[in-house]
Formats: sequence, structure tokens, C-alpha cells
Amino acid sequence: MDHSHNAHSGEGHGSLGSYTIGFILSVVLTVAAFGLVMTGTLSGENALLAIAGLAFVQIVVHLVFFLHLNSSSAQRWNVMAFAFTVLTAVIVIGGTLWVMHNVSMHMMSR
Repeated sequence: MDHSHNAHSGEGHGSLGSYTIGFILSVVLTVAAFGLVMTGTLSGENALLAIAGLAFVQIVVHLVFFLHLNSSSAQRWNVMAFAFTVLTAVIVIGGTLWVMHNVSMHMMSR
């Protein structure tokens, strides 16, 4: 029986260097968000937008460096599946917030 490790030959796996870069970027982004909150550099809506921006960048870092999603033809189906998942989540979360807002507005009008 041949137990070769070629079952995933089409997939790109990261190297130690790419994992290290991804880890360092993730730590820097986490520390930056934590620092914004703890120092009070930004407040209110500006802090929320900055943290949301840092969170978005961190999601991209995780997708690229740890999940190895890229624009190569081998990853096309994975990227499409991820895009469908994001679209579904946006519809479900957005729809839920919309319904909850409408219920709240109708309850206050009584």
C-alpha cells in the first residue's frame, strides 16, 4: 500500500515564512485595535470605524496567509464558496437587523 502524501497536490500550502508573516500581522493588528481602545486615542464613531477597519484587514490576512485563498485558478471554487458564504451571512444579518428595527419602530408608535 502506497501512503504518499499527494492527495492534495493541487492545493497551495504555506511555508513557515508565510505563516510567520501572517502571525506577526495578526498580532500587530490585534495590538493596534487593543491600543486604540485602551489609550482612548479615538472615541465614539471614529473608534468604531477604526476597529472595524482593522478587523476587516485581519480577516483578509487570515484568508490569505492561513487559509491560502488567492486568485489562482486552483482556488477559484474556494473563493466562490467563500463569497457565497459572505453574501448569505450579509443577507441573514442584514435582514435580521432590518426586521428587528421595523419591529422596534412599530412597537414605539403605540
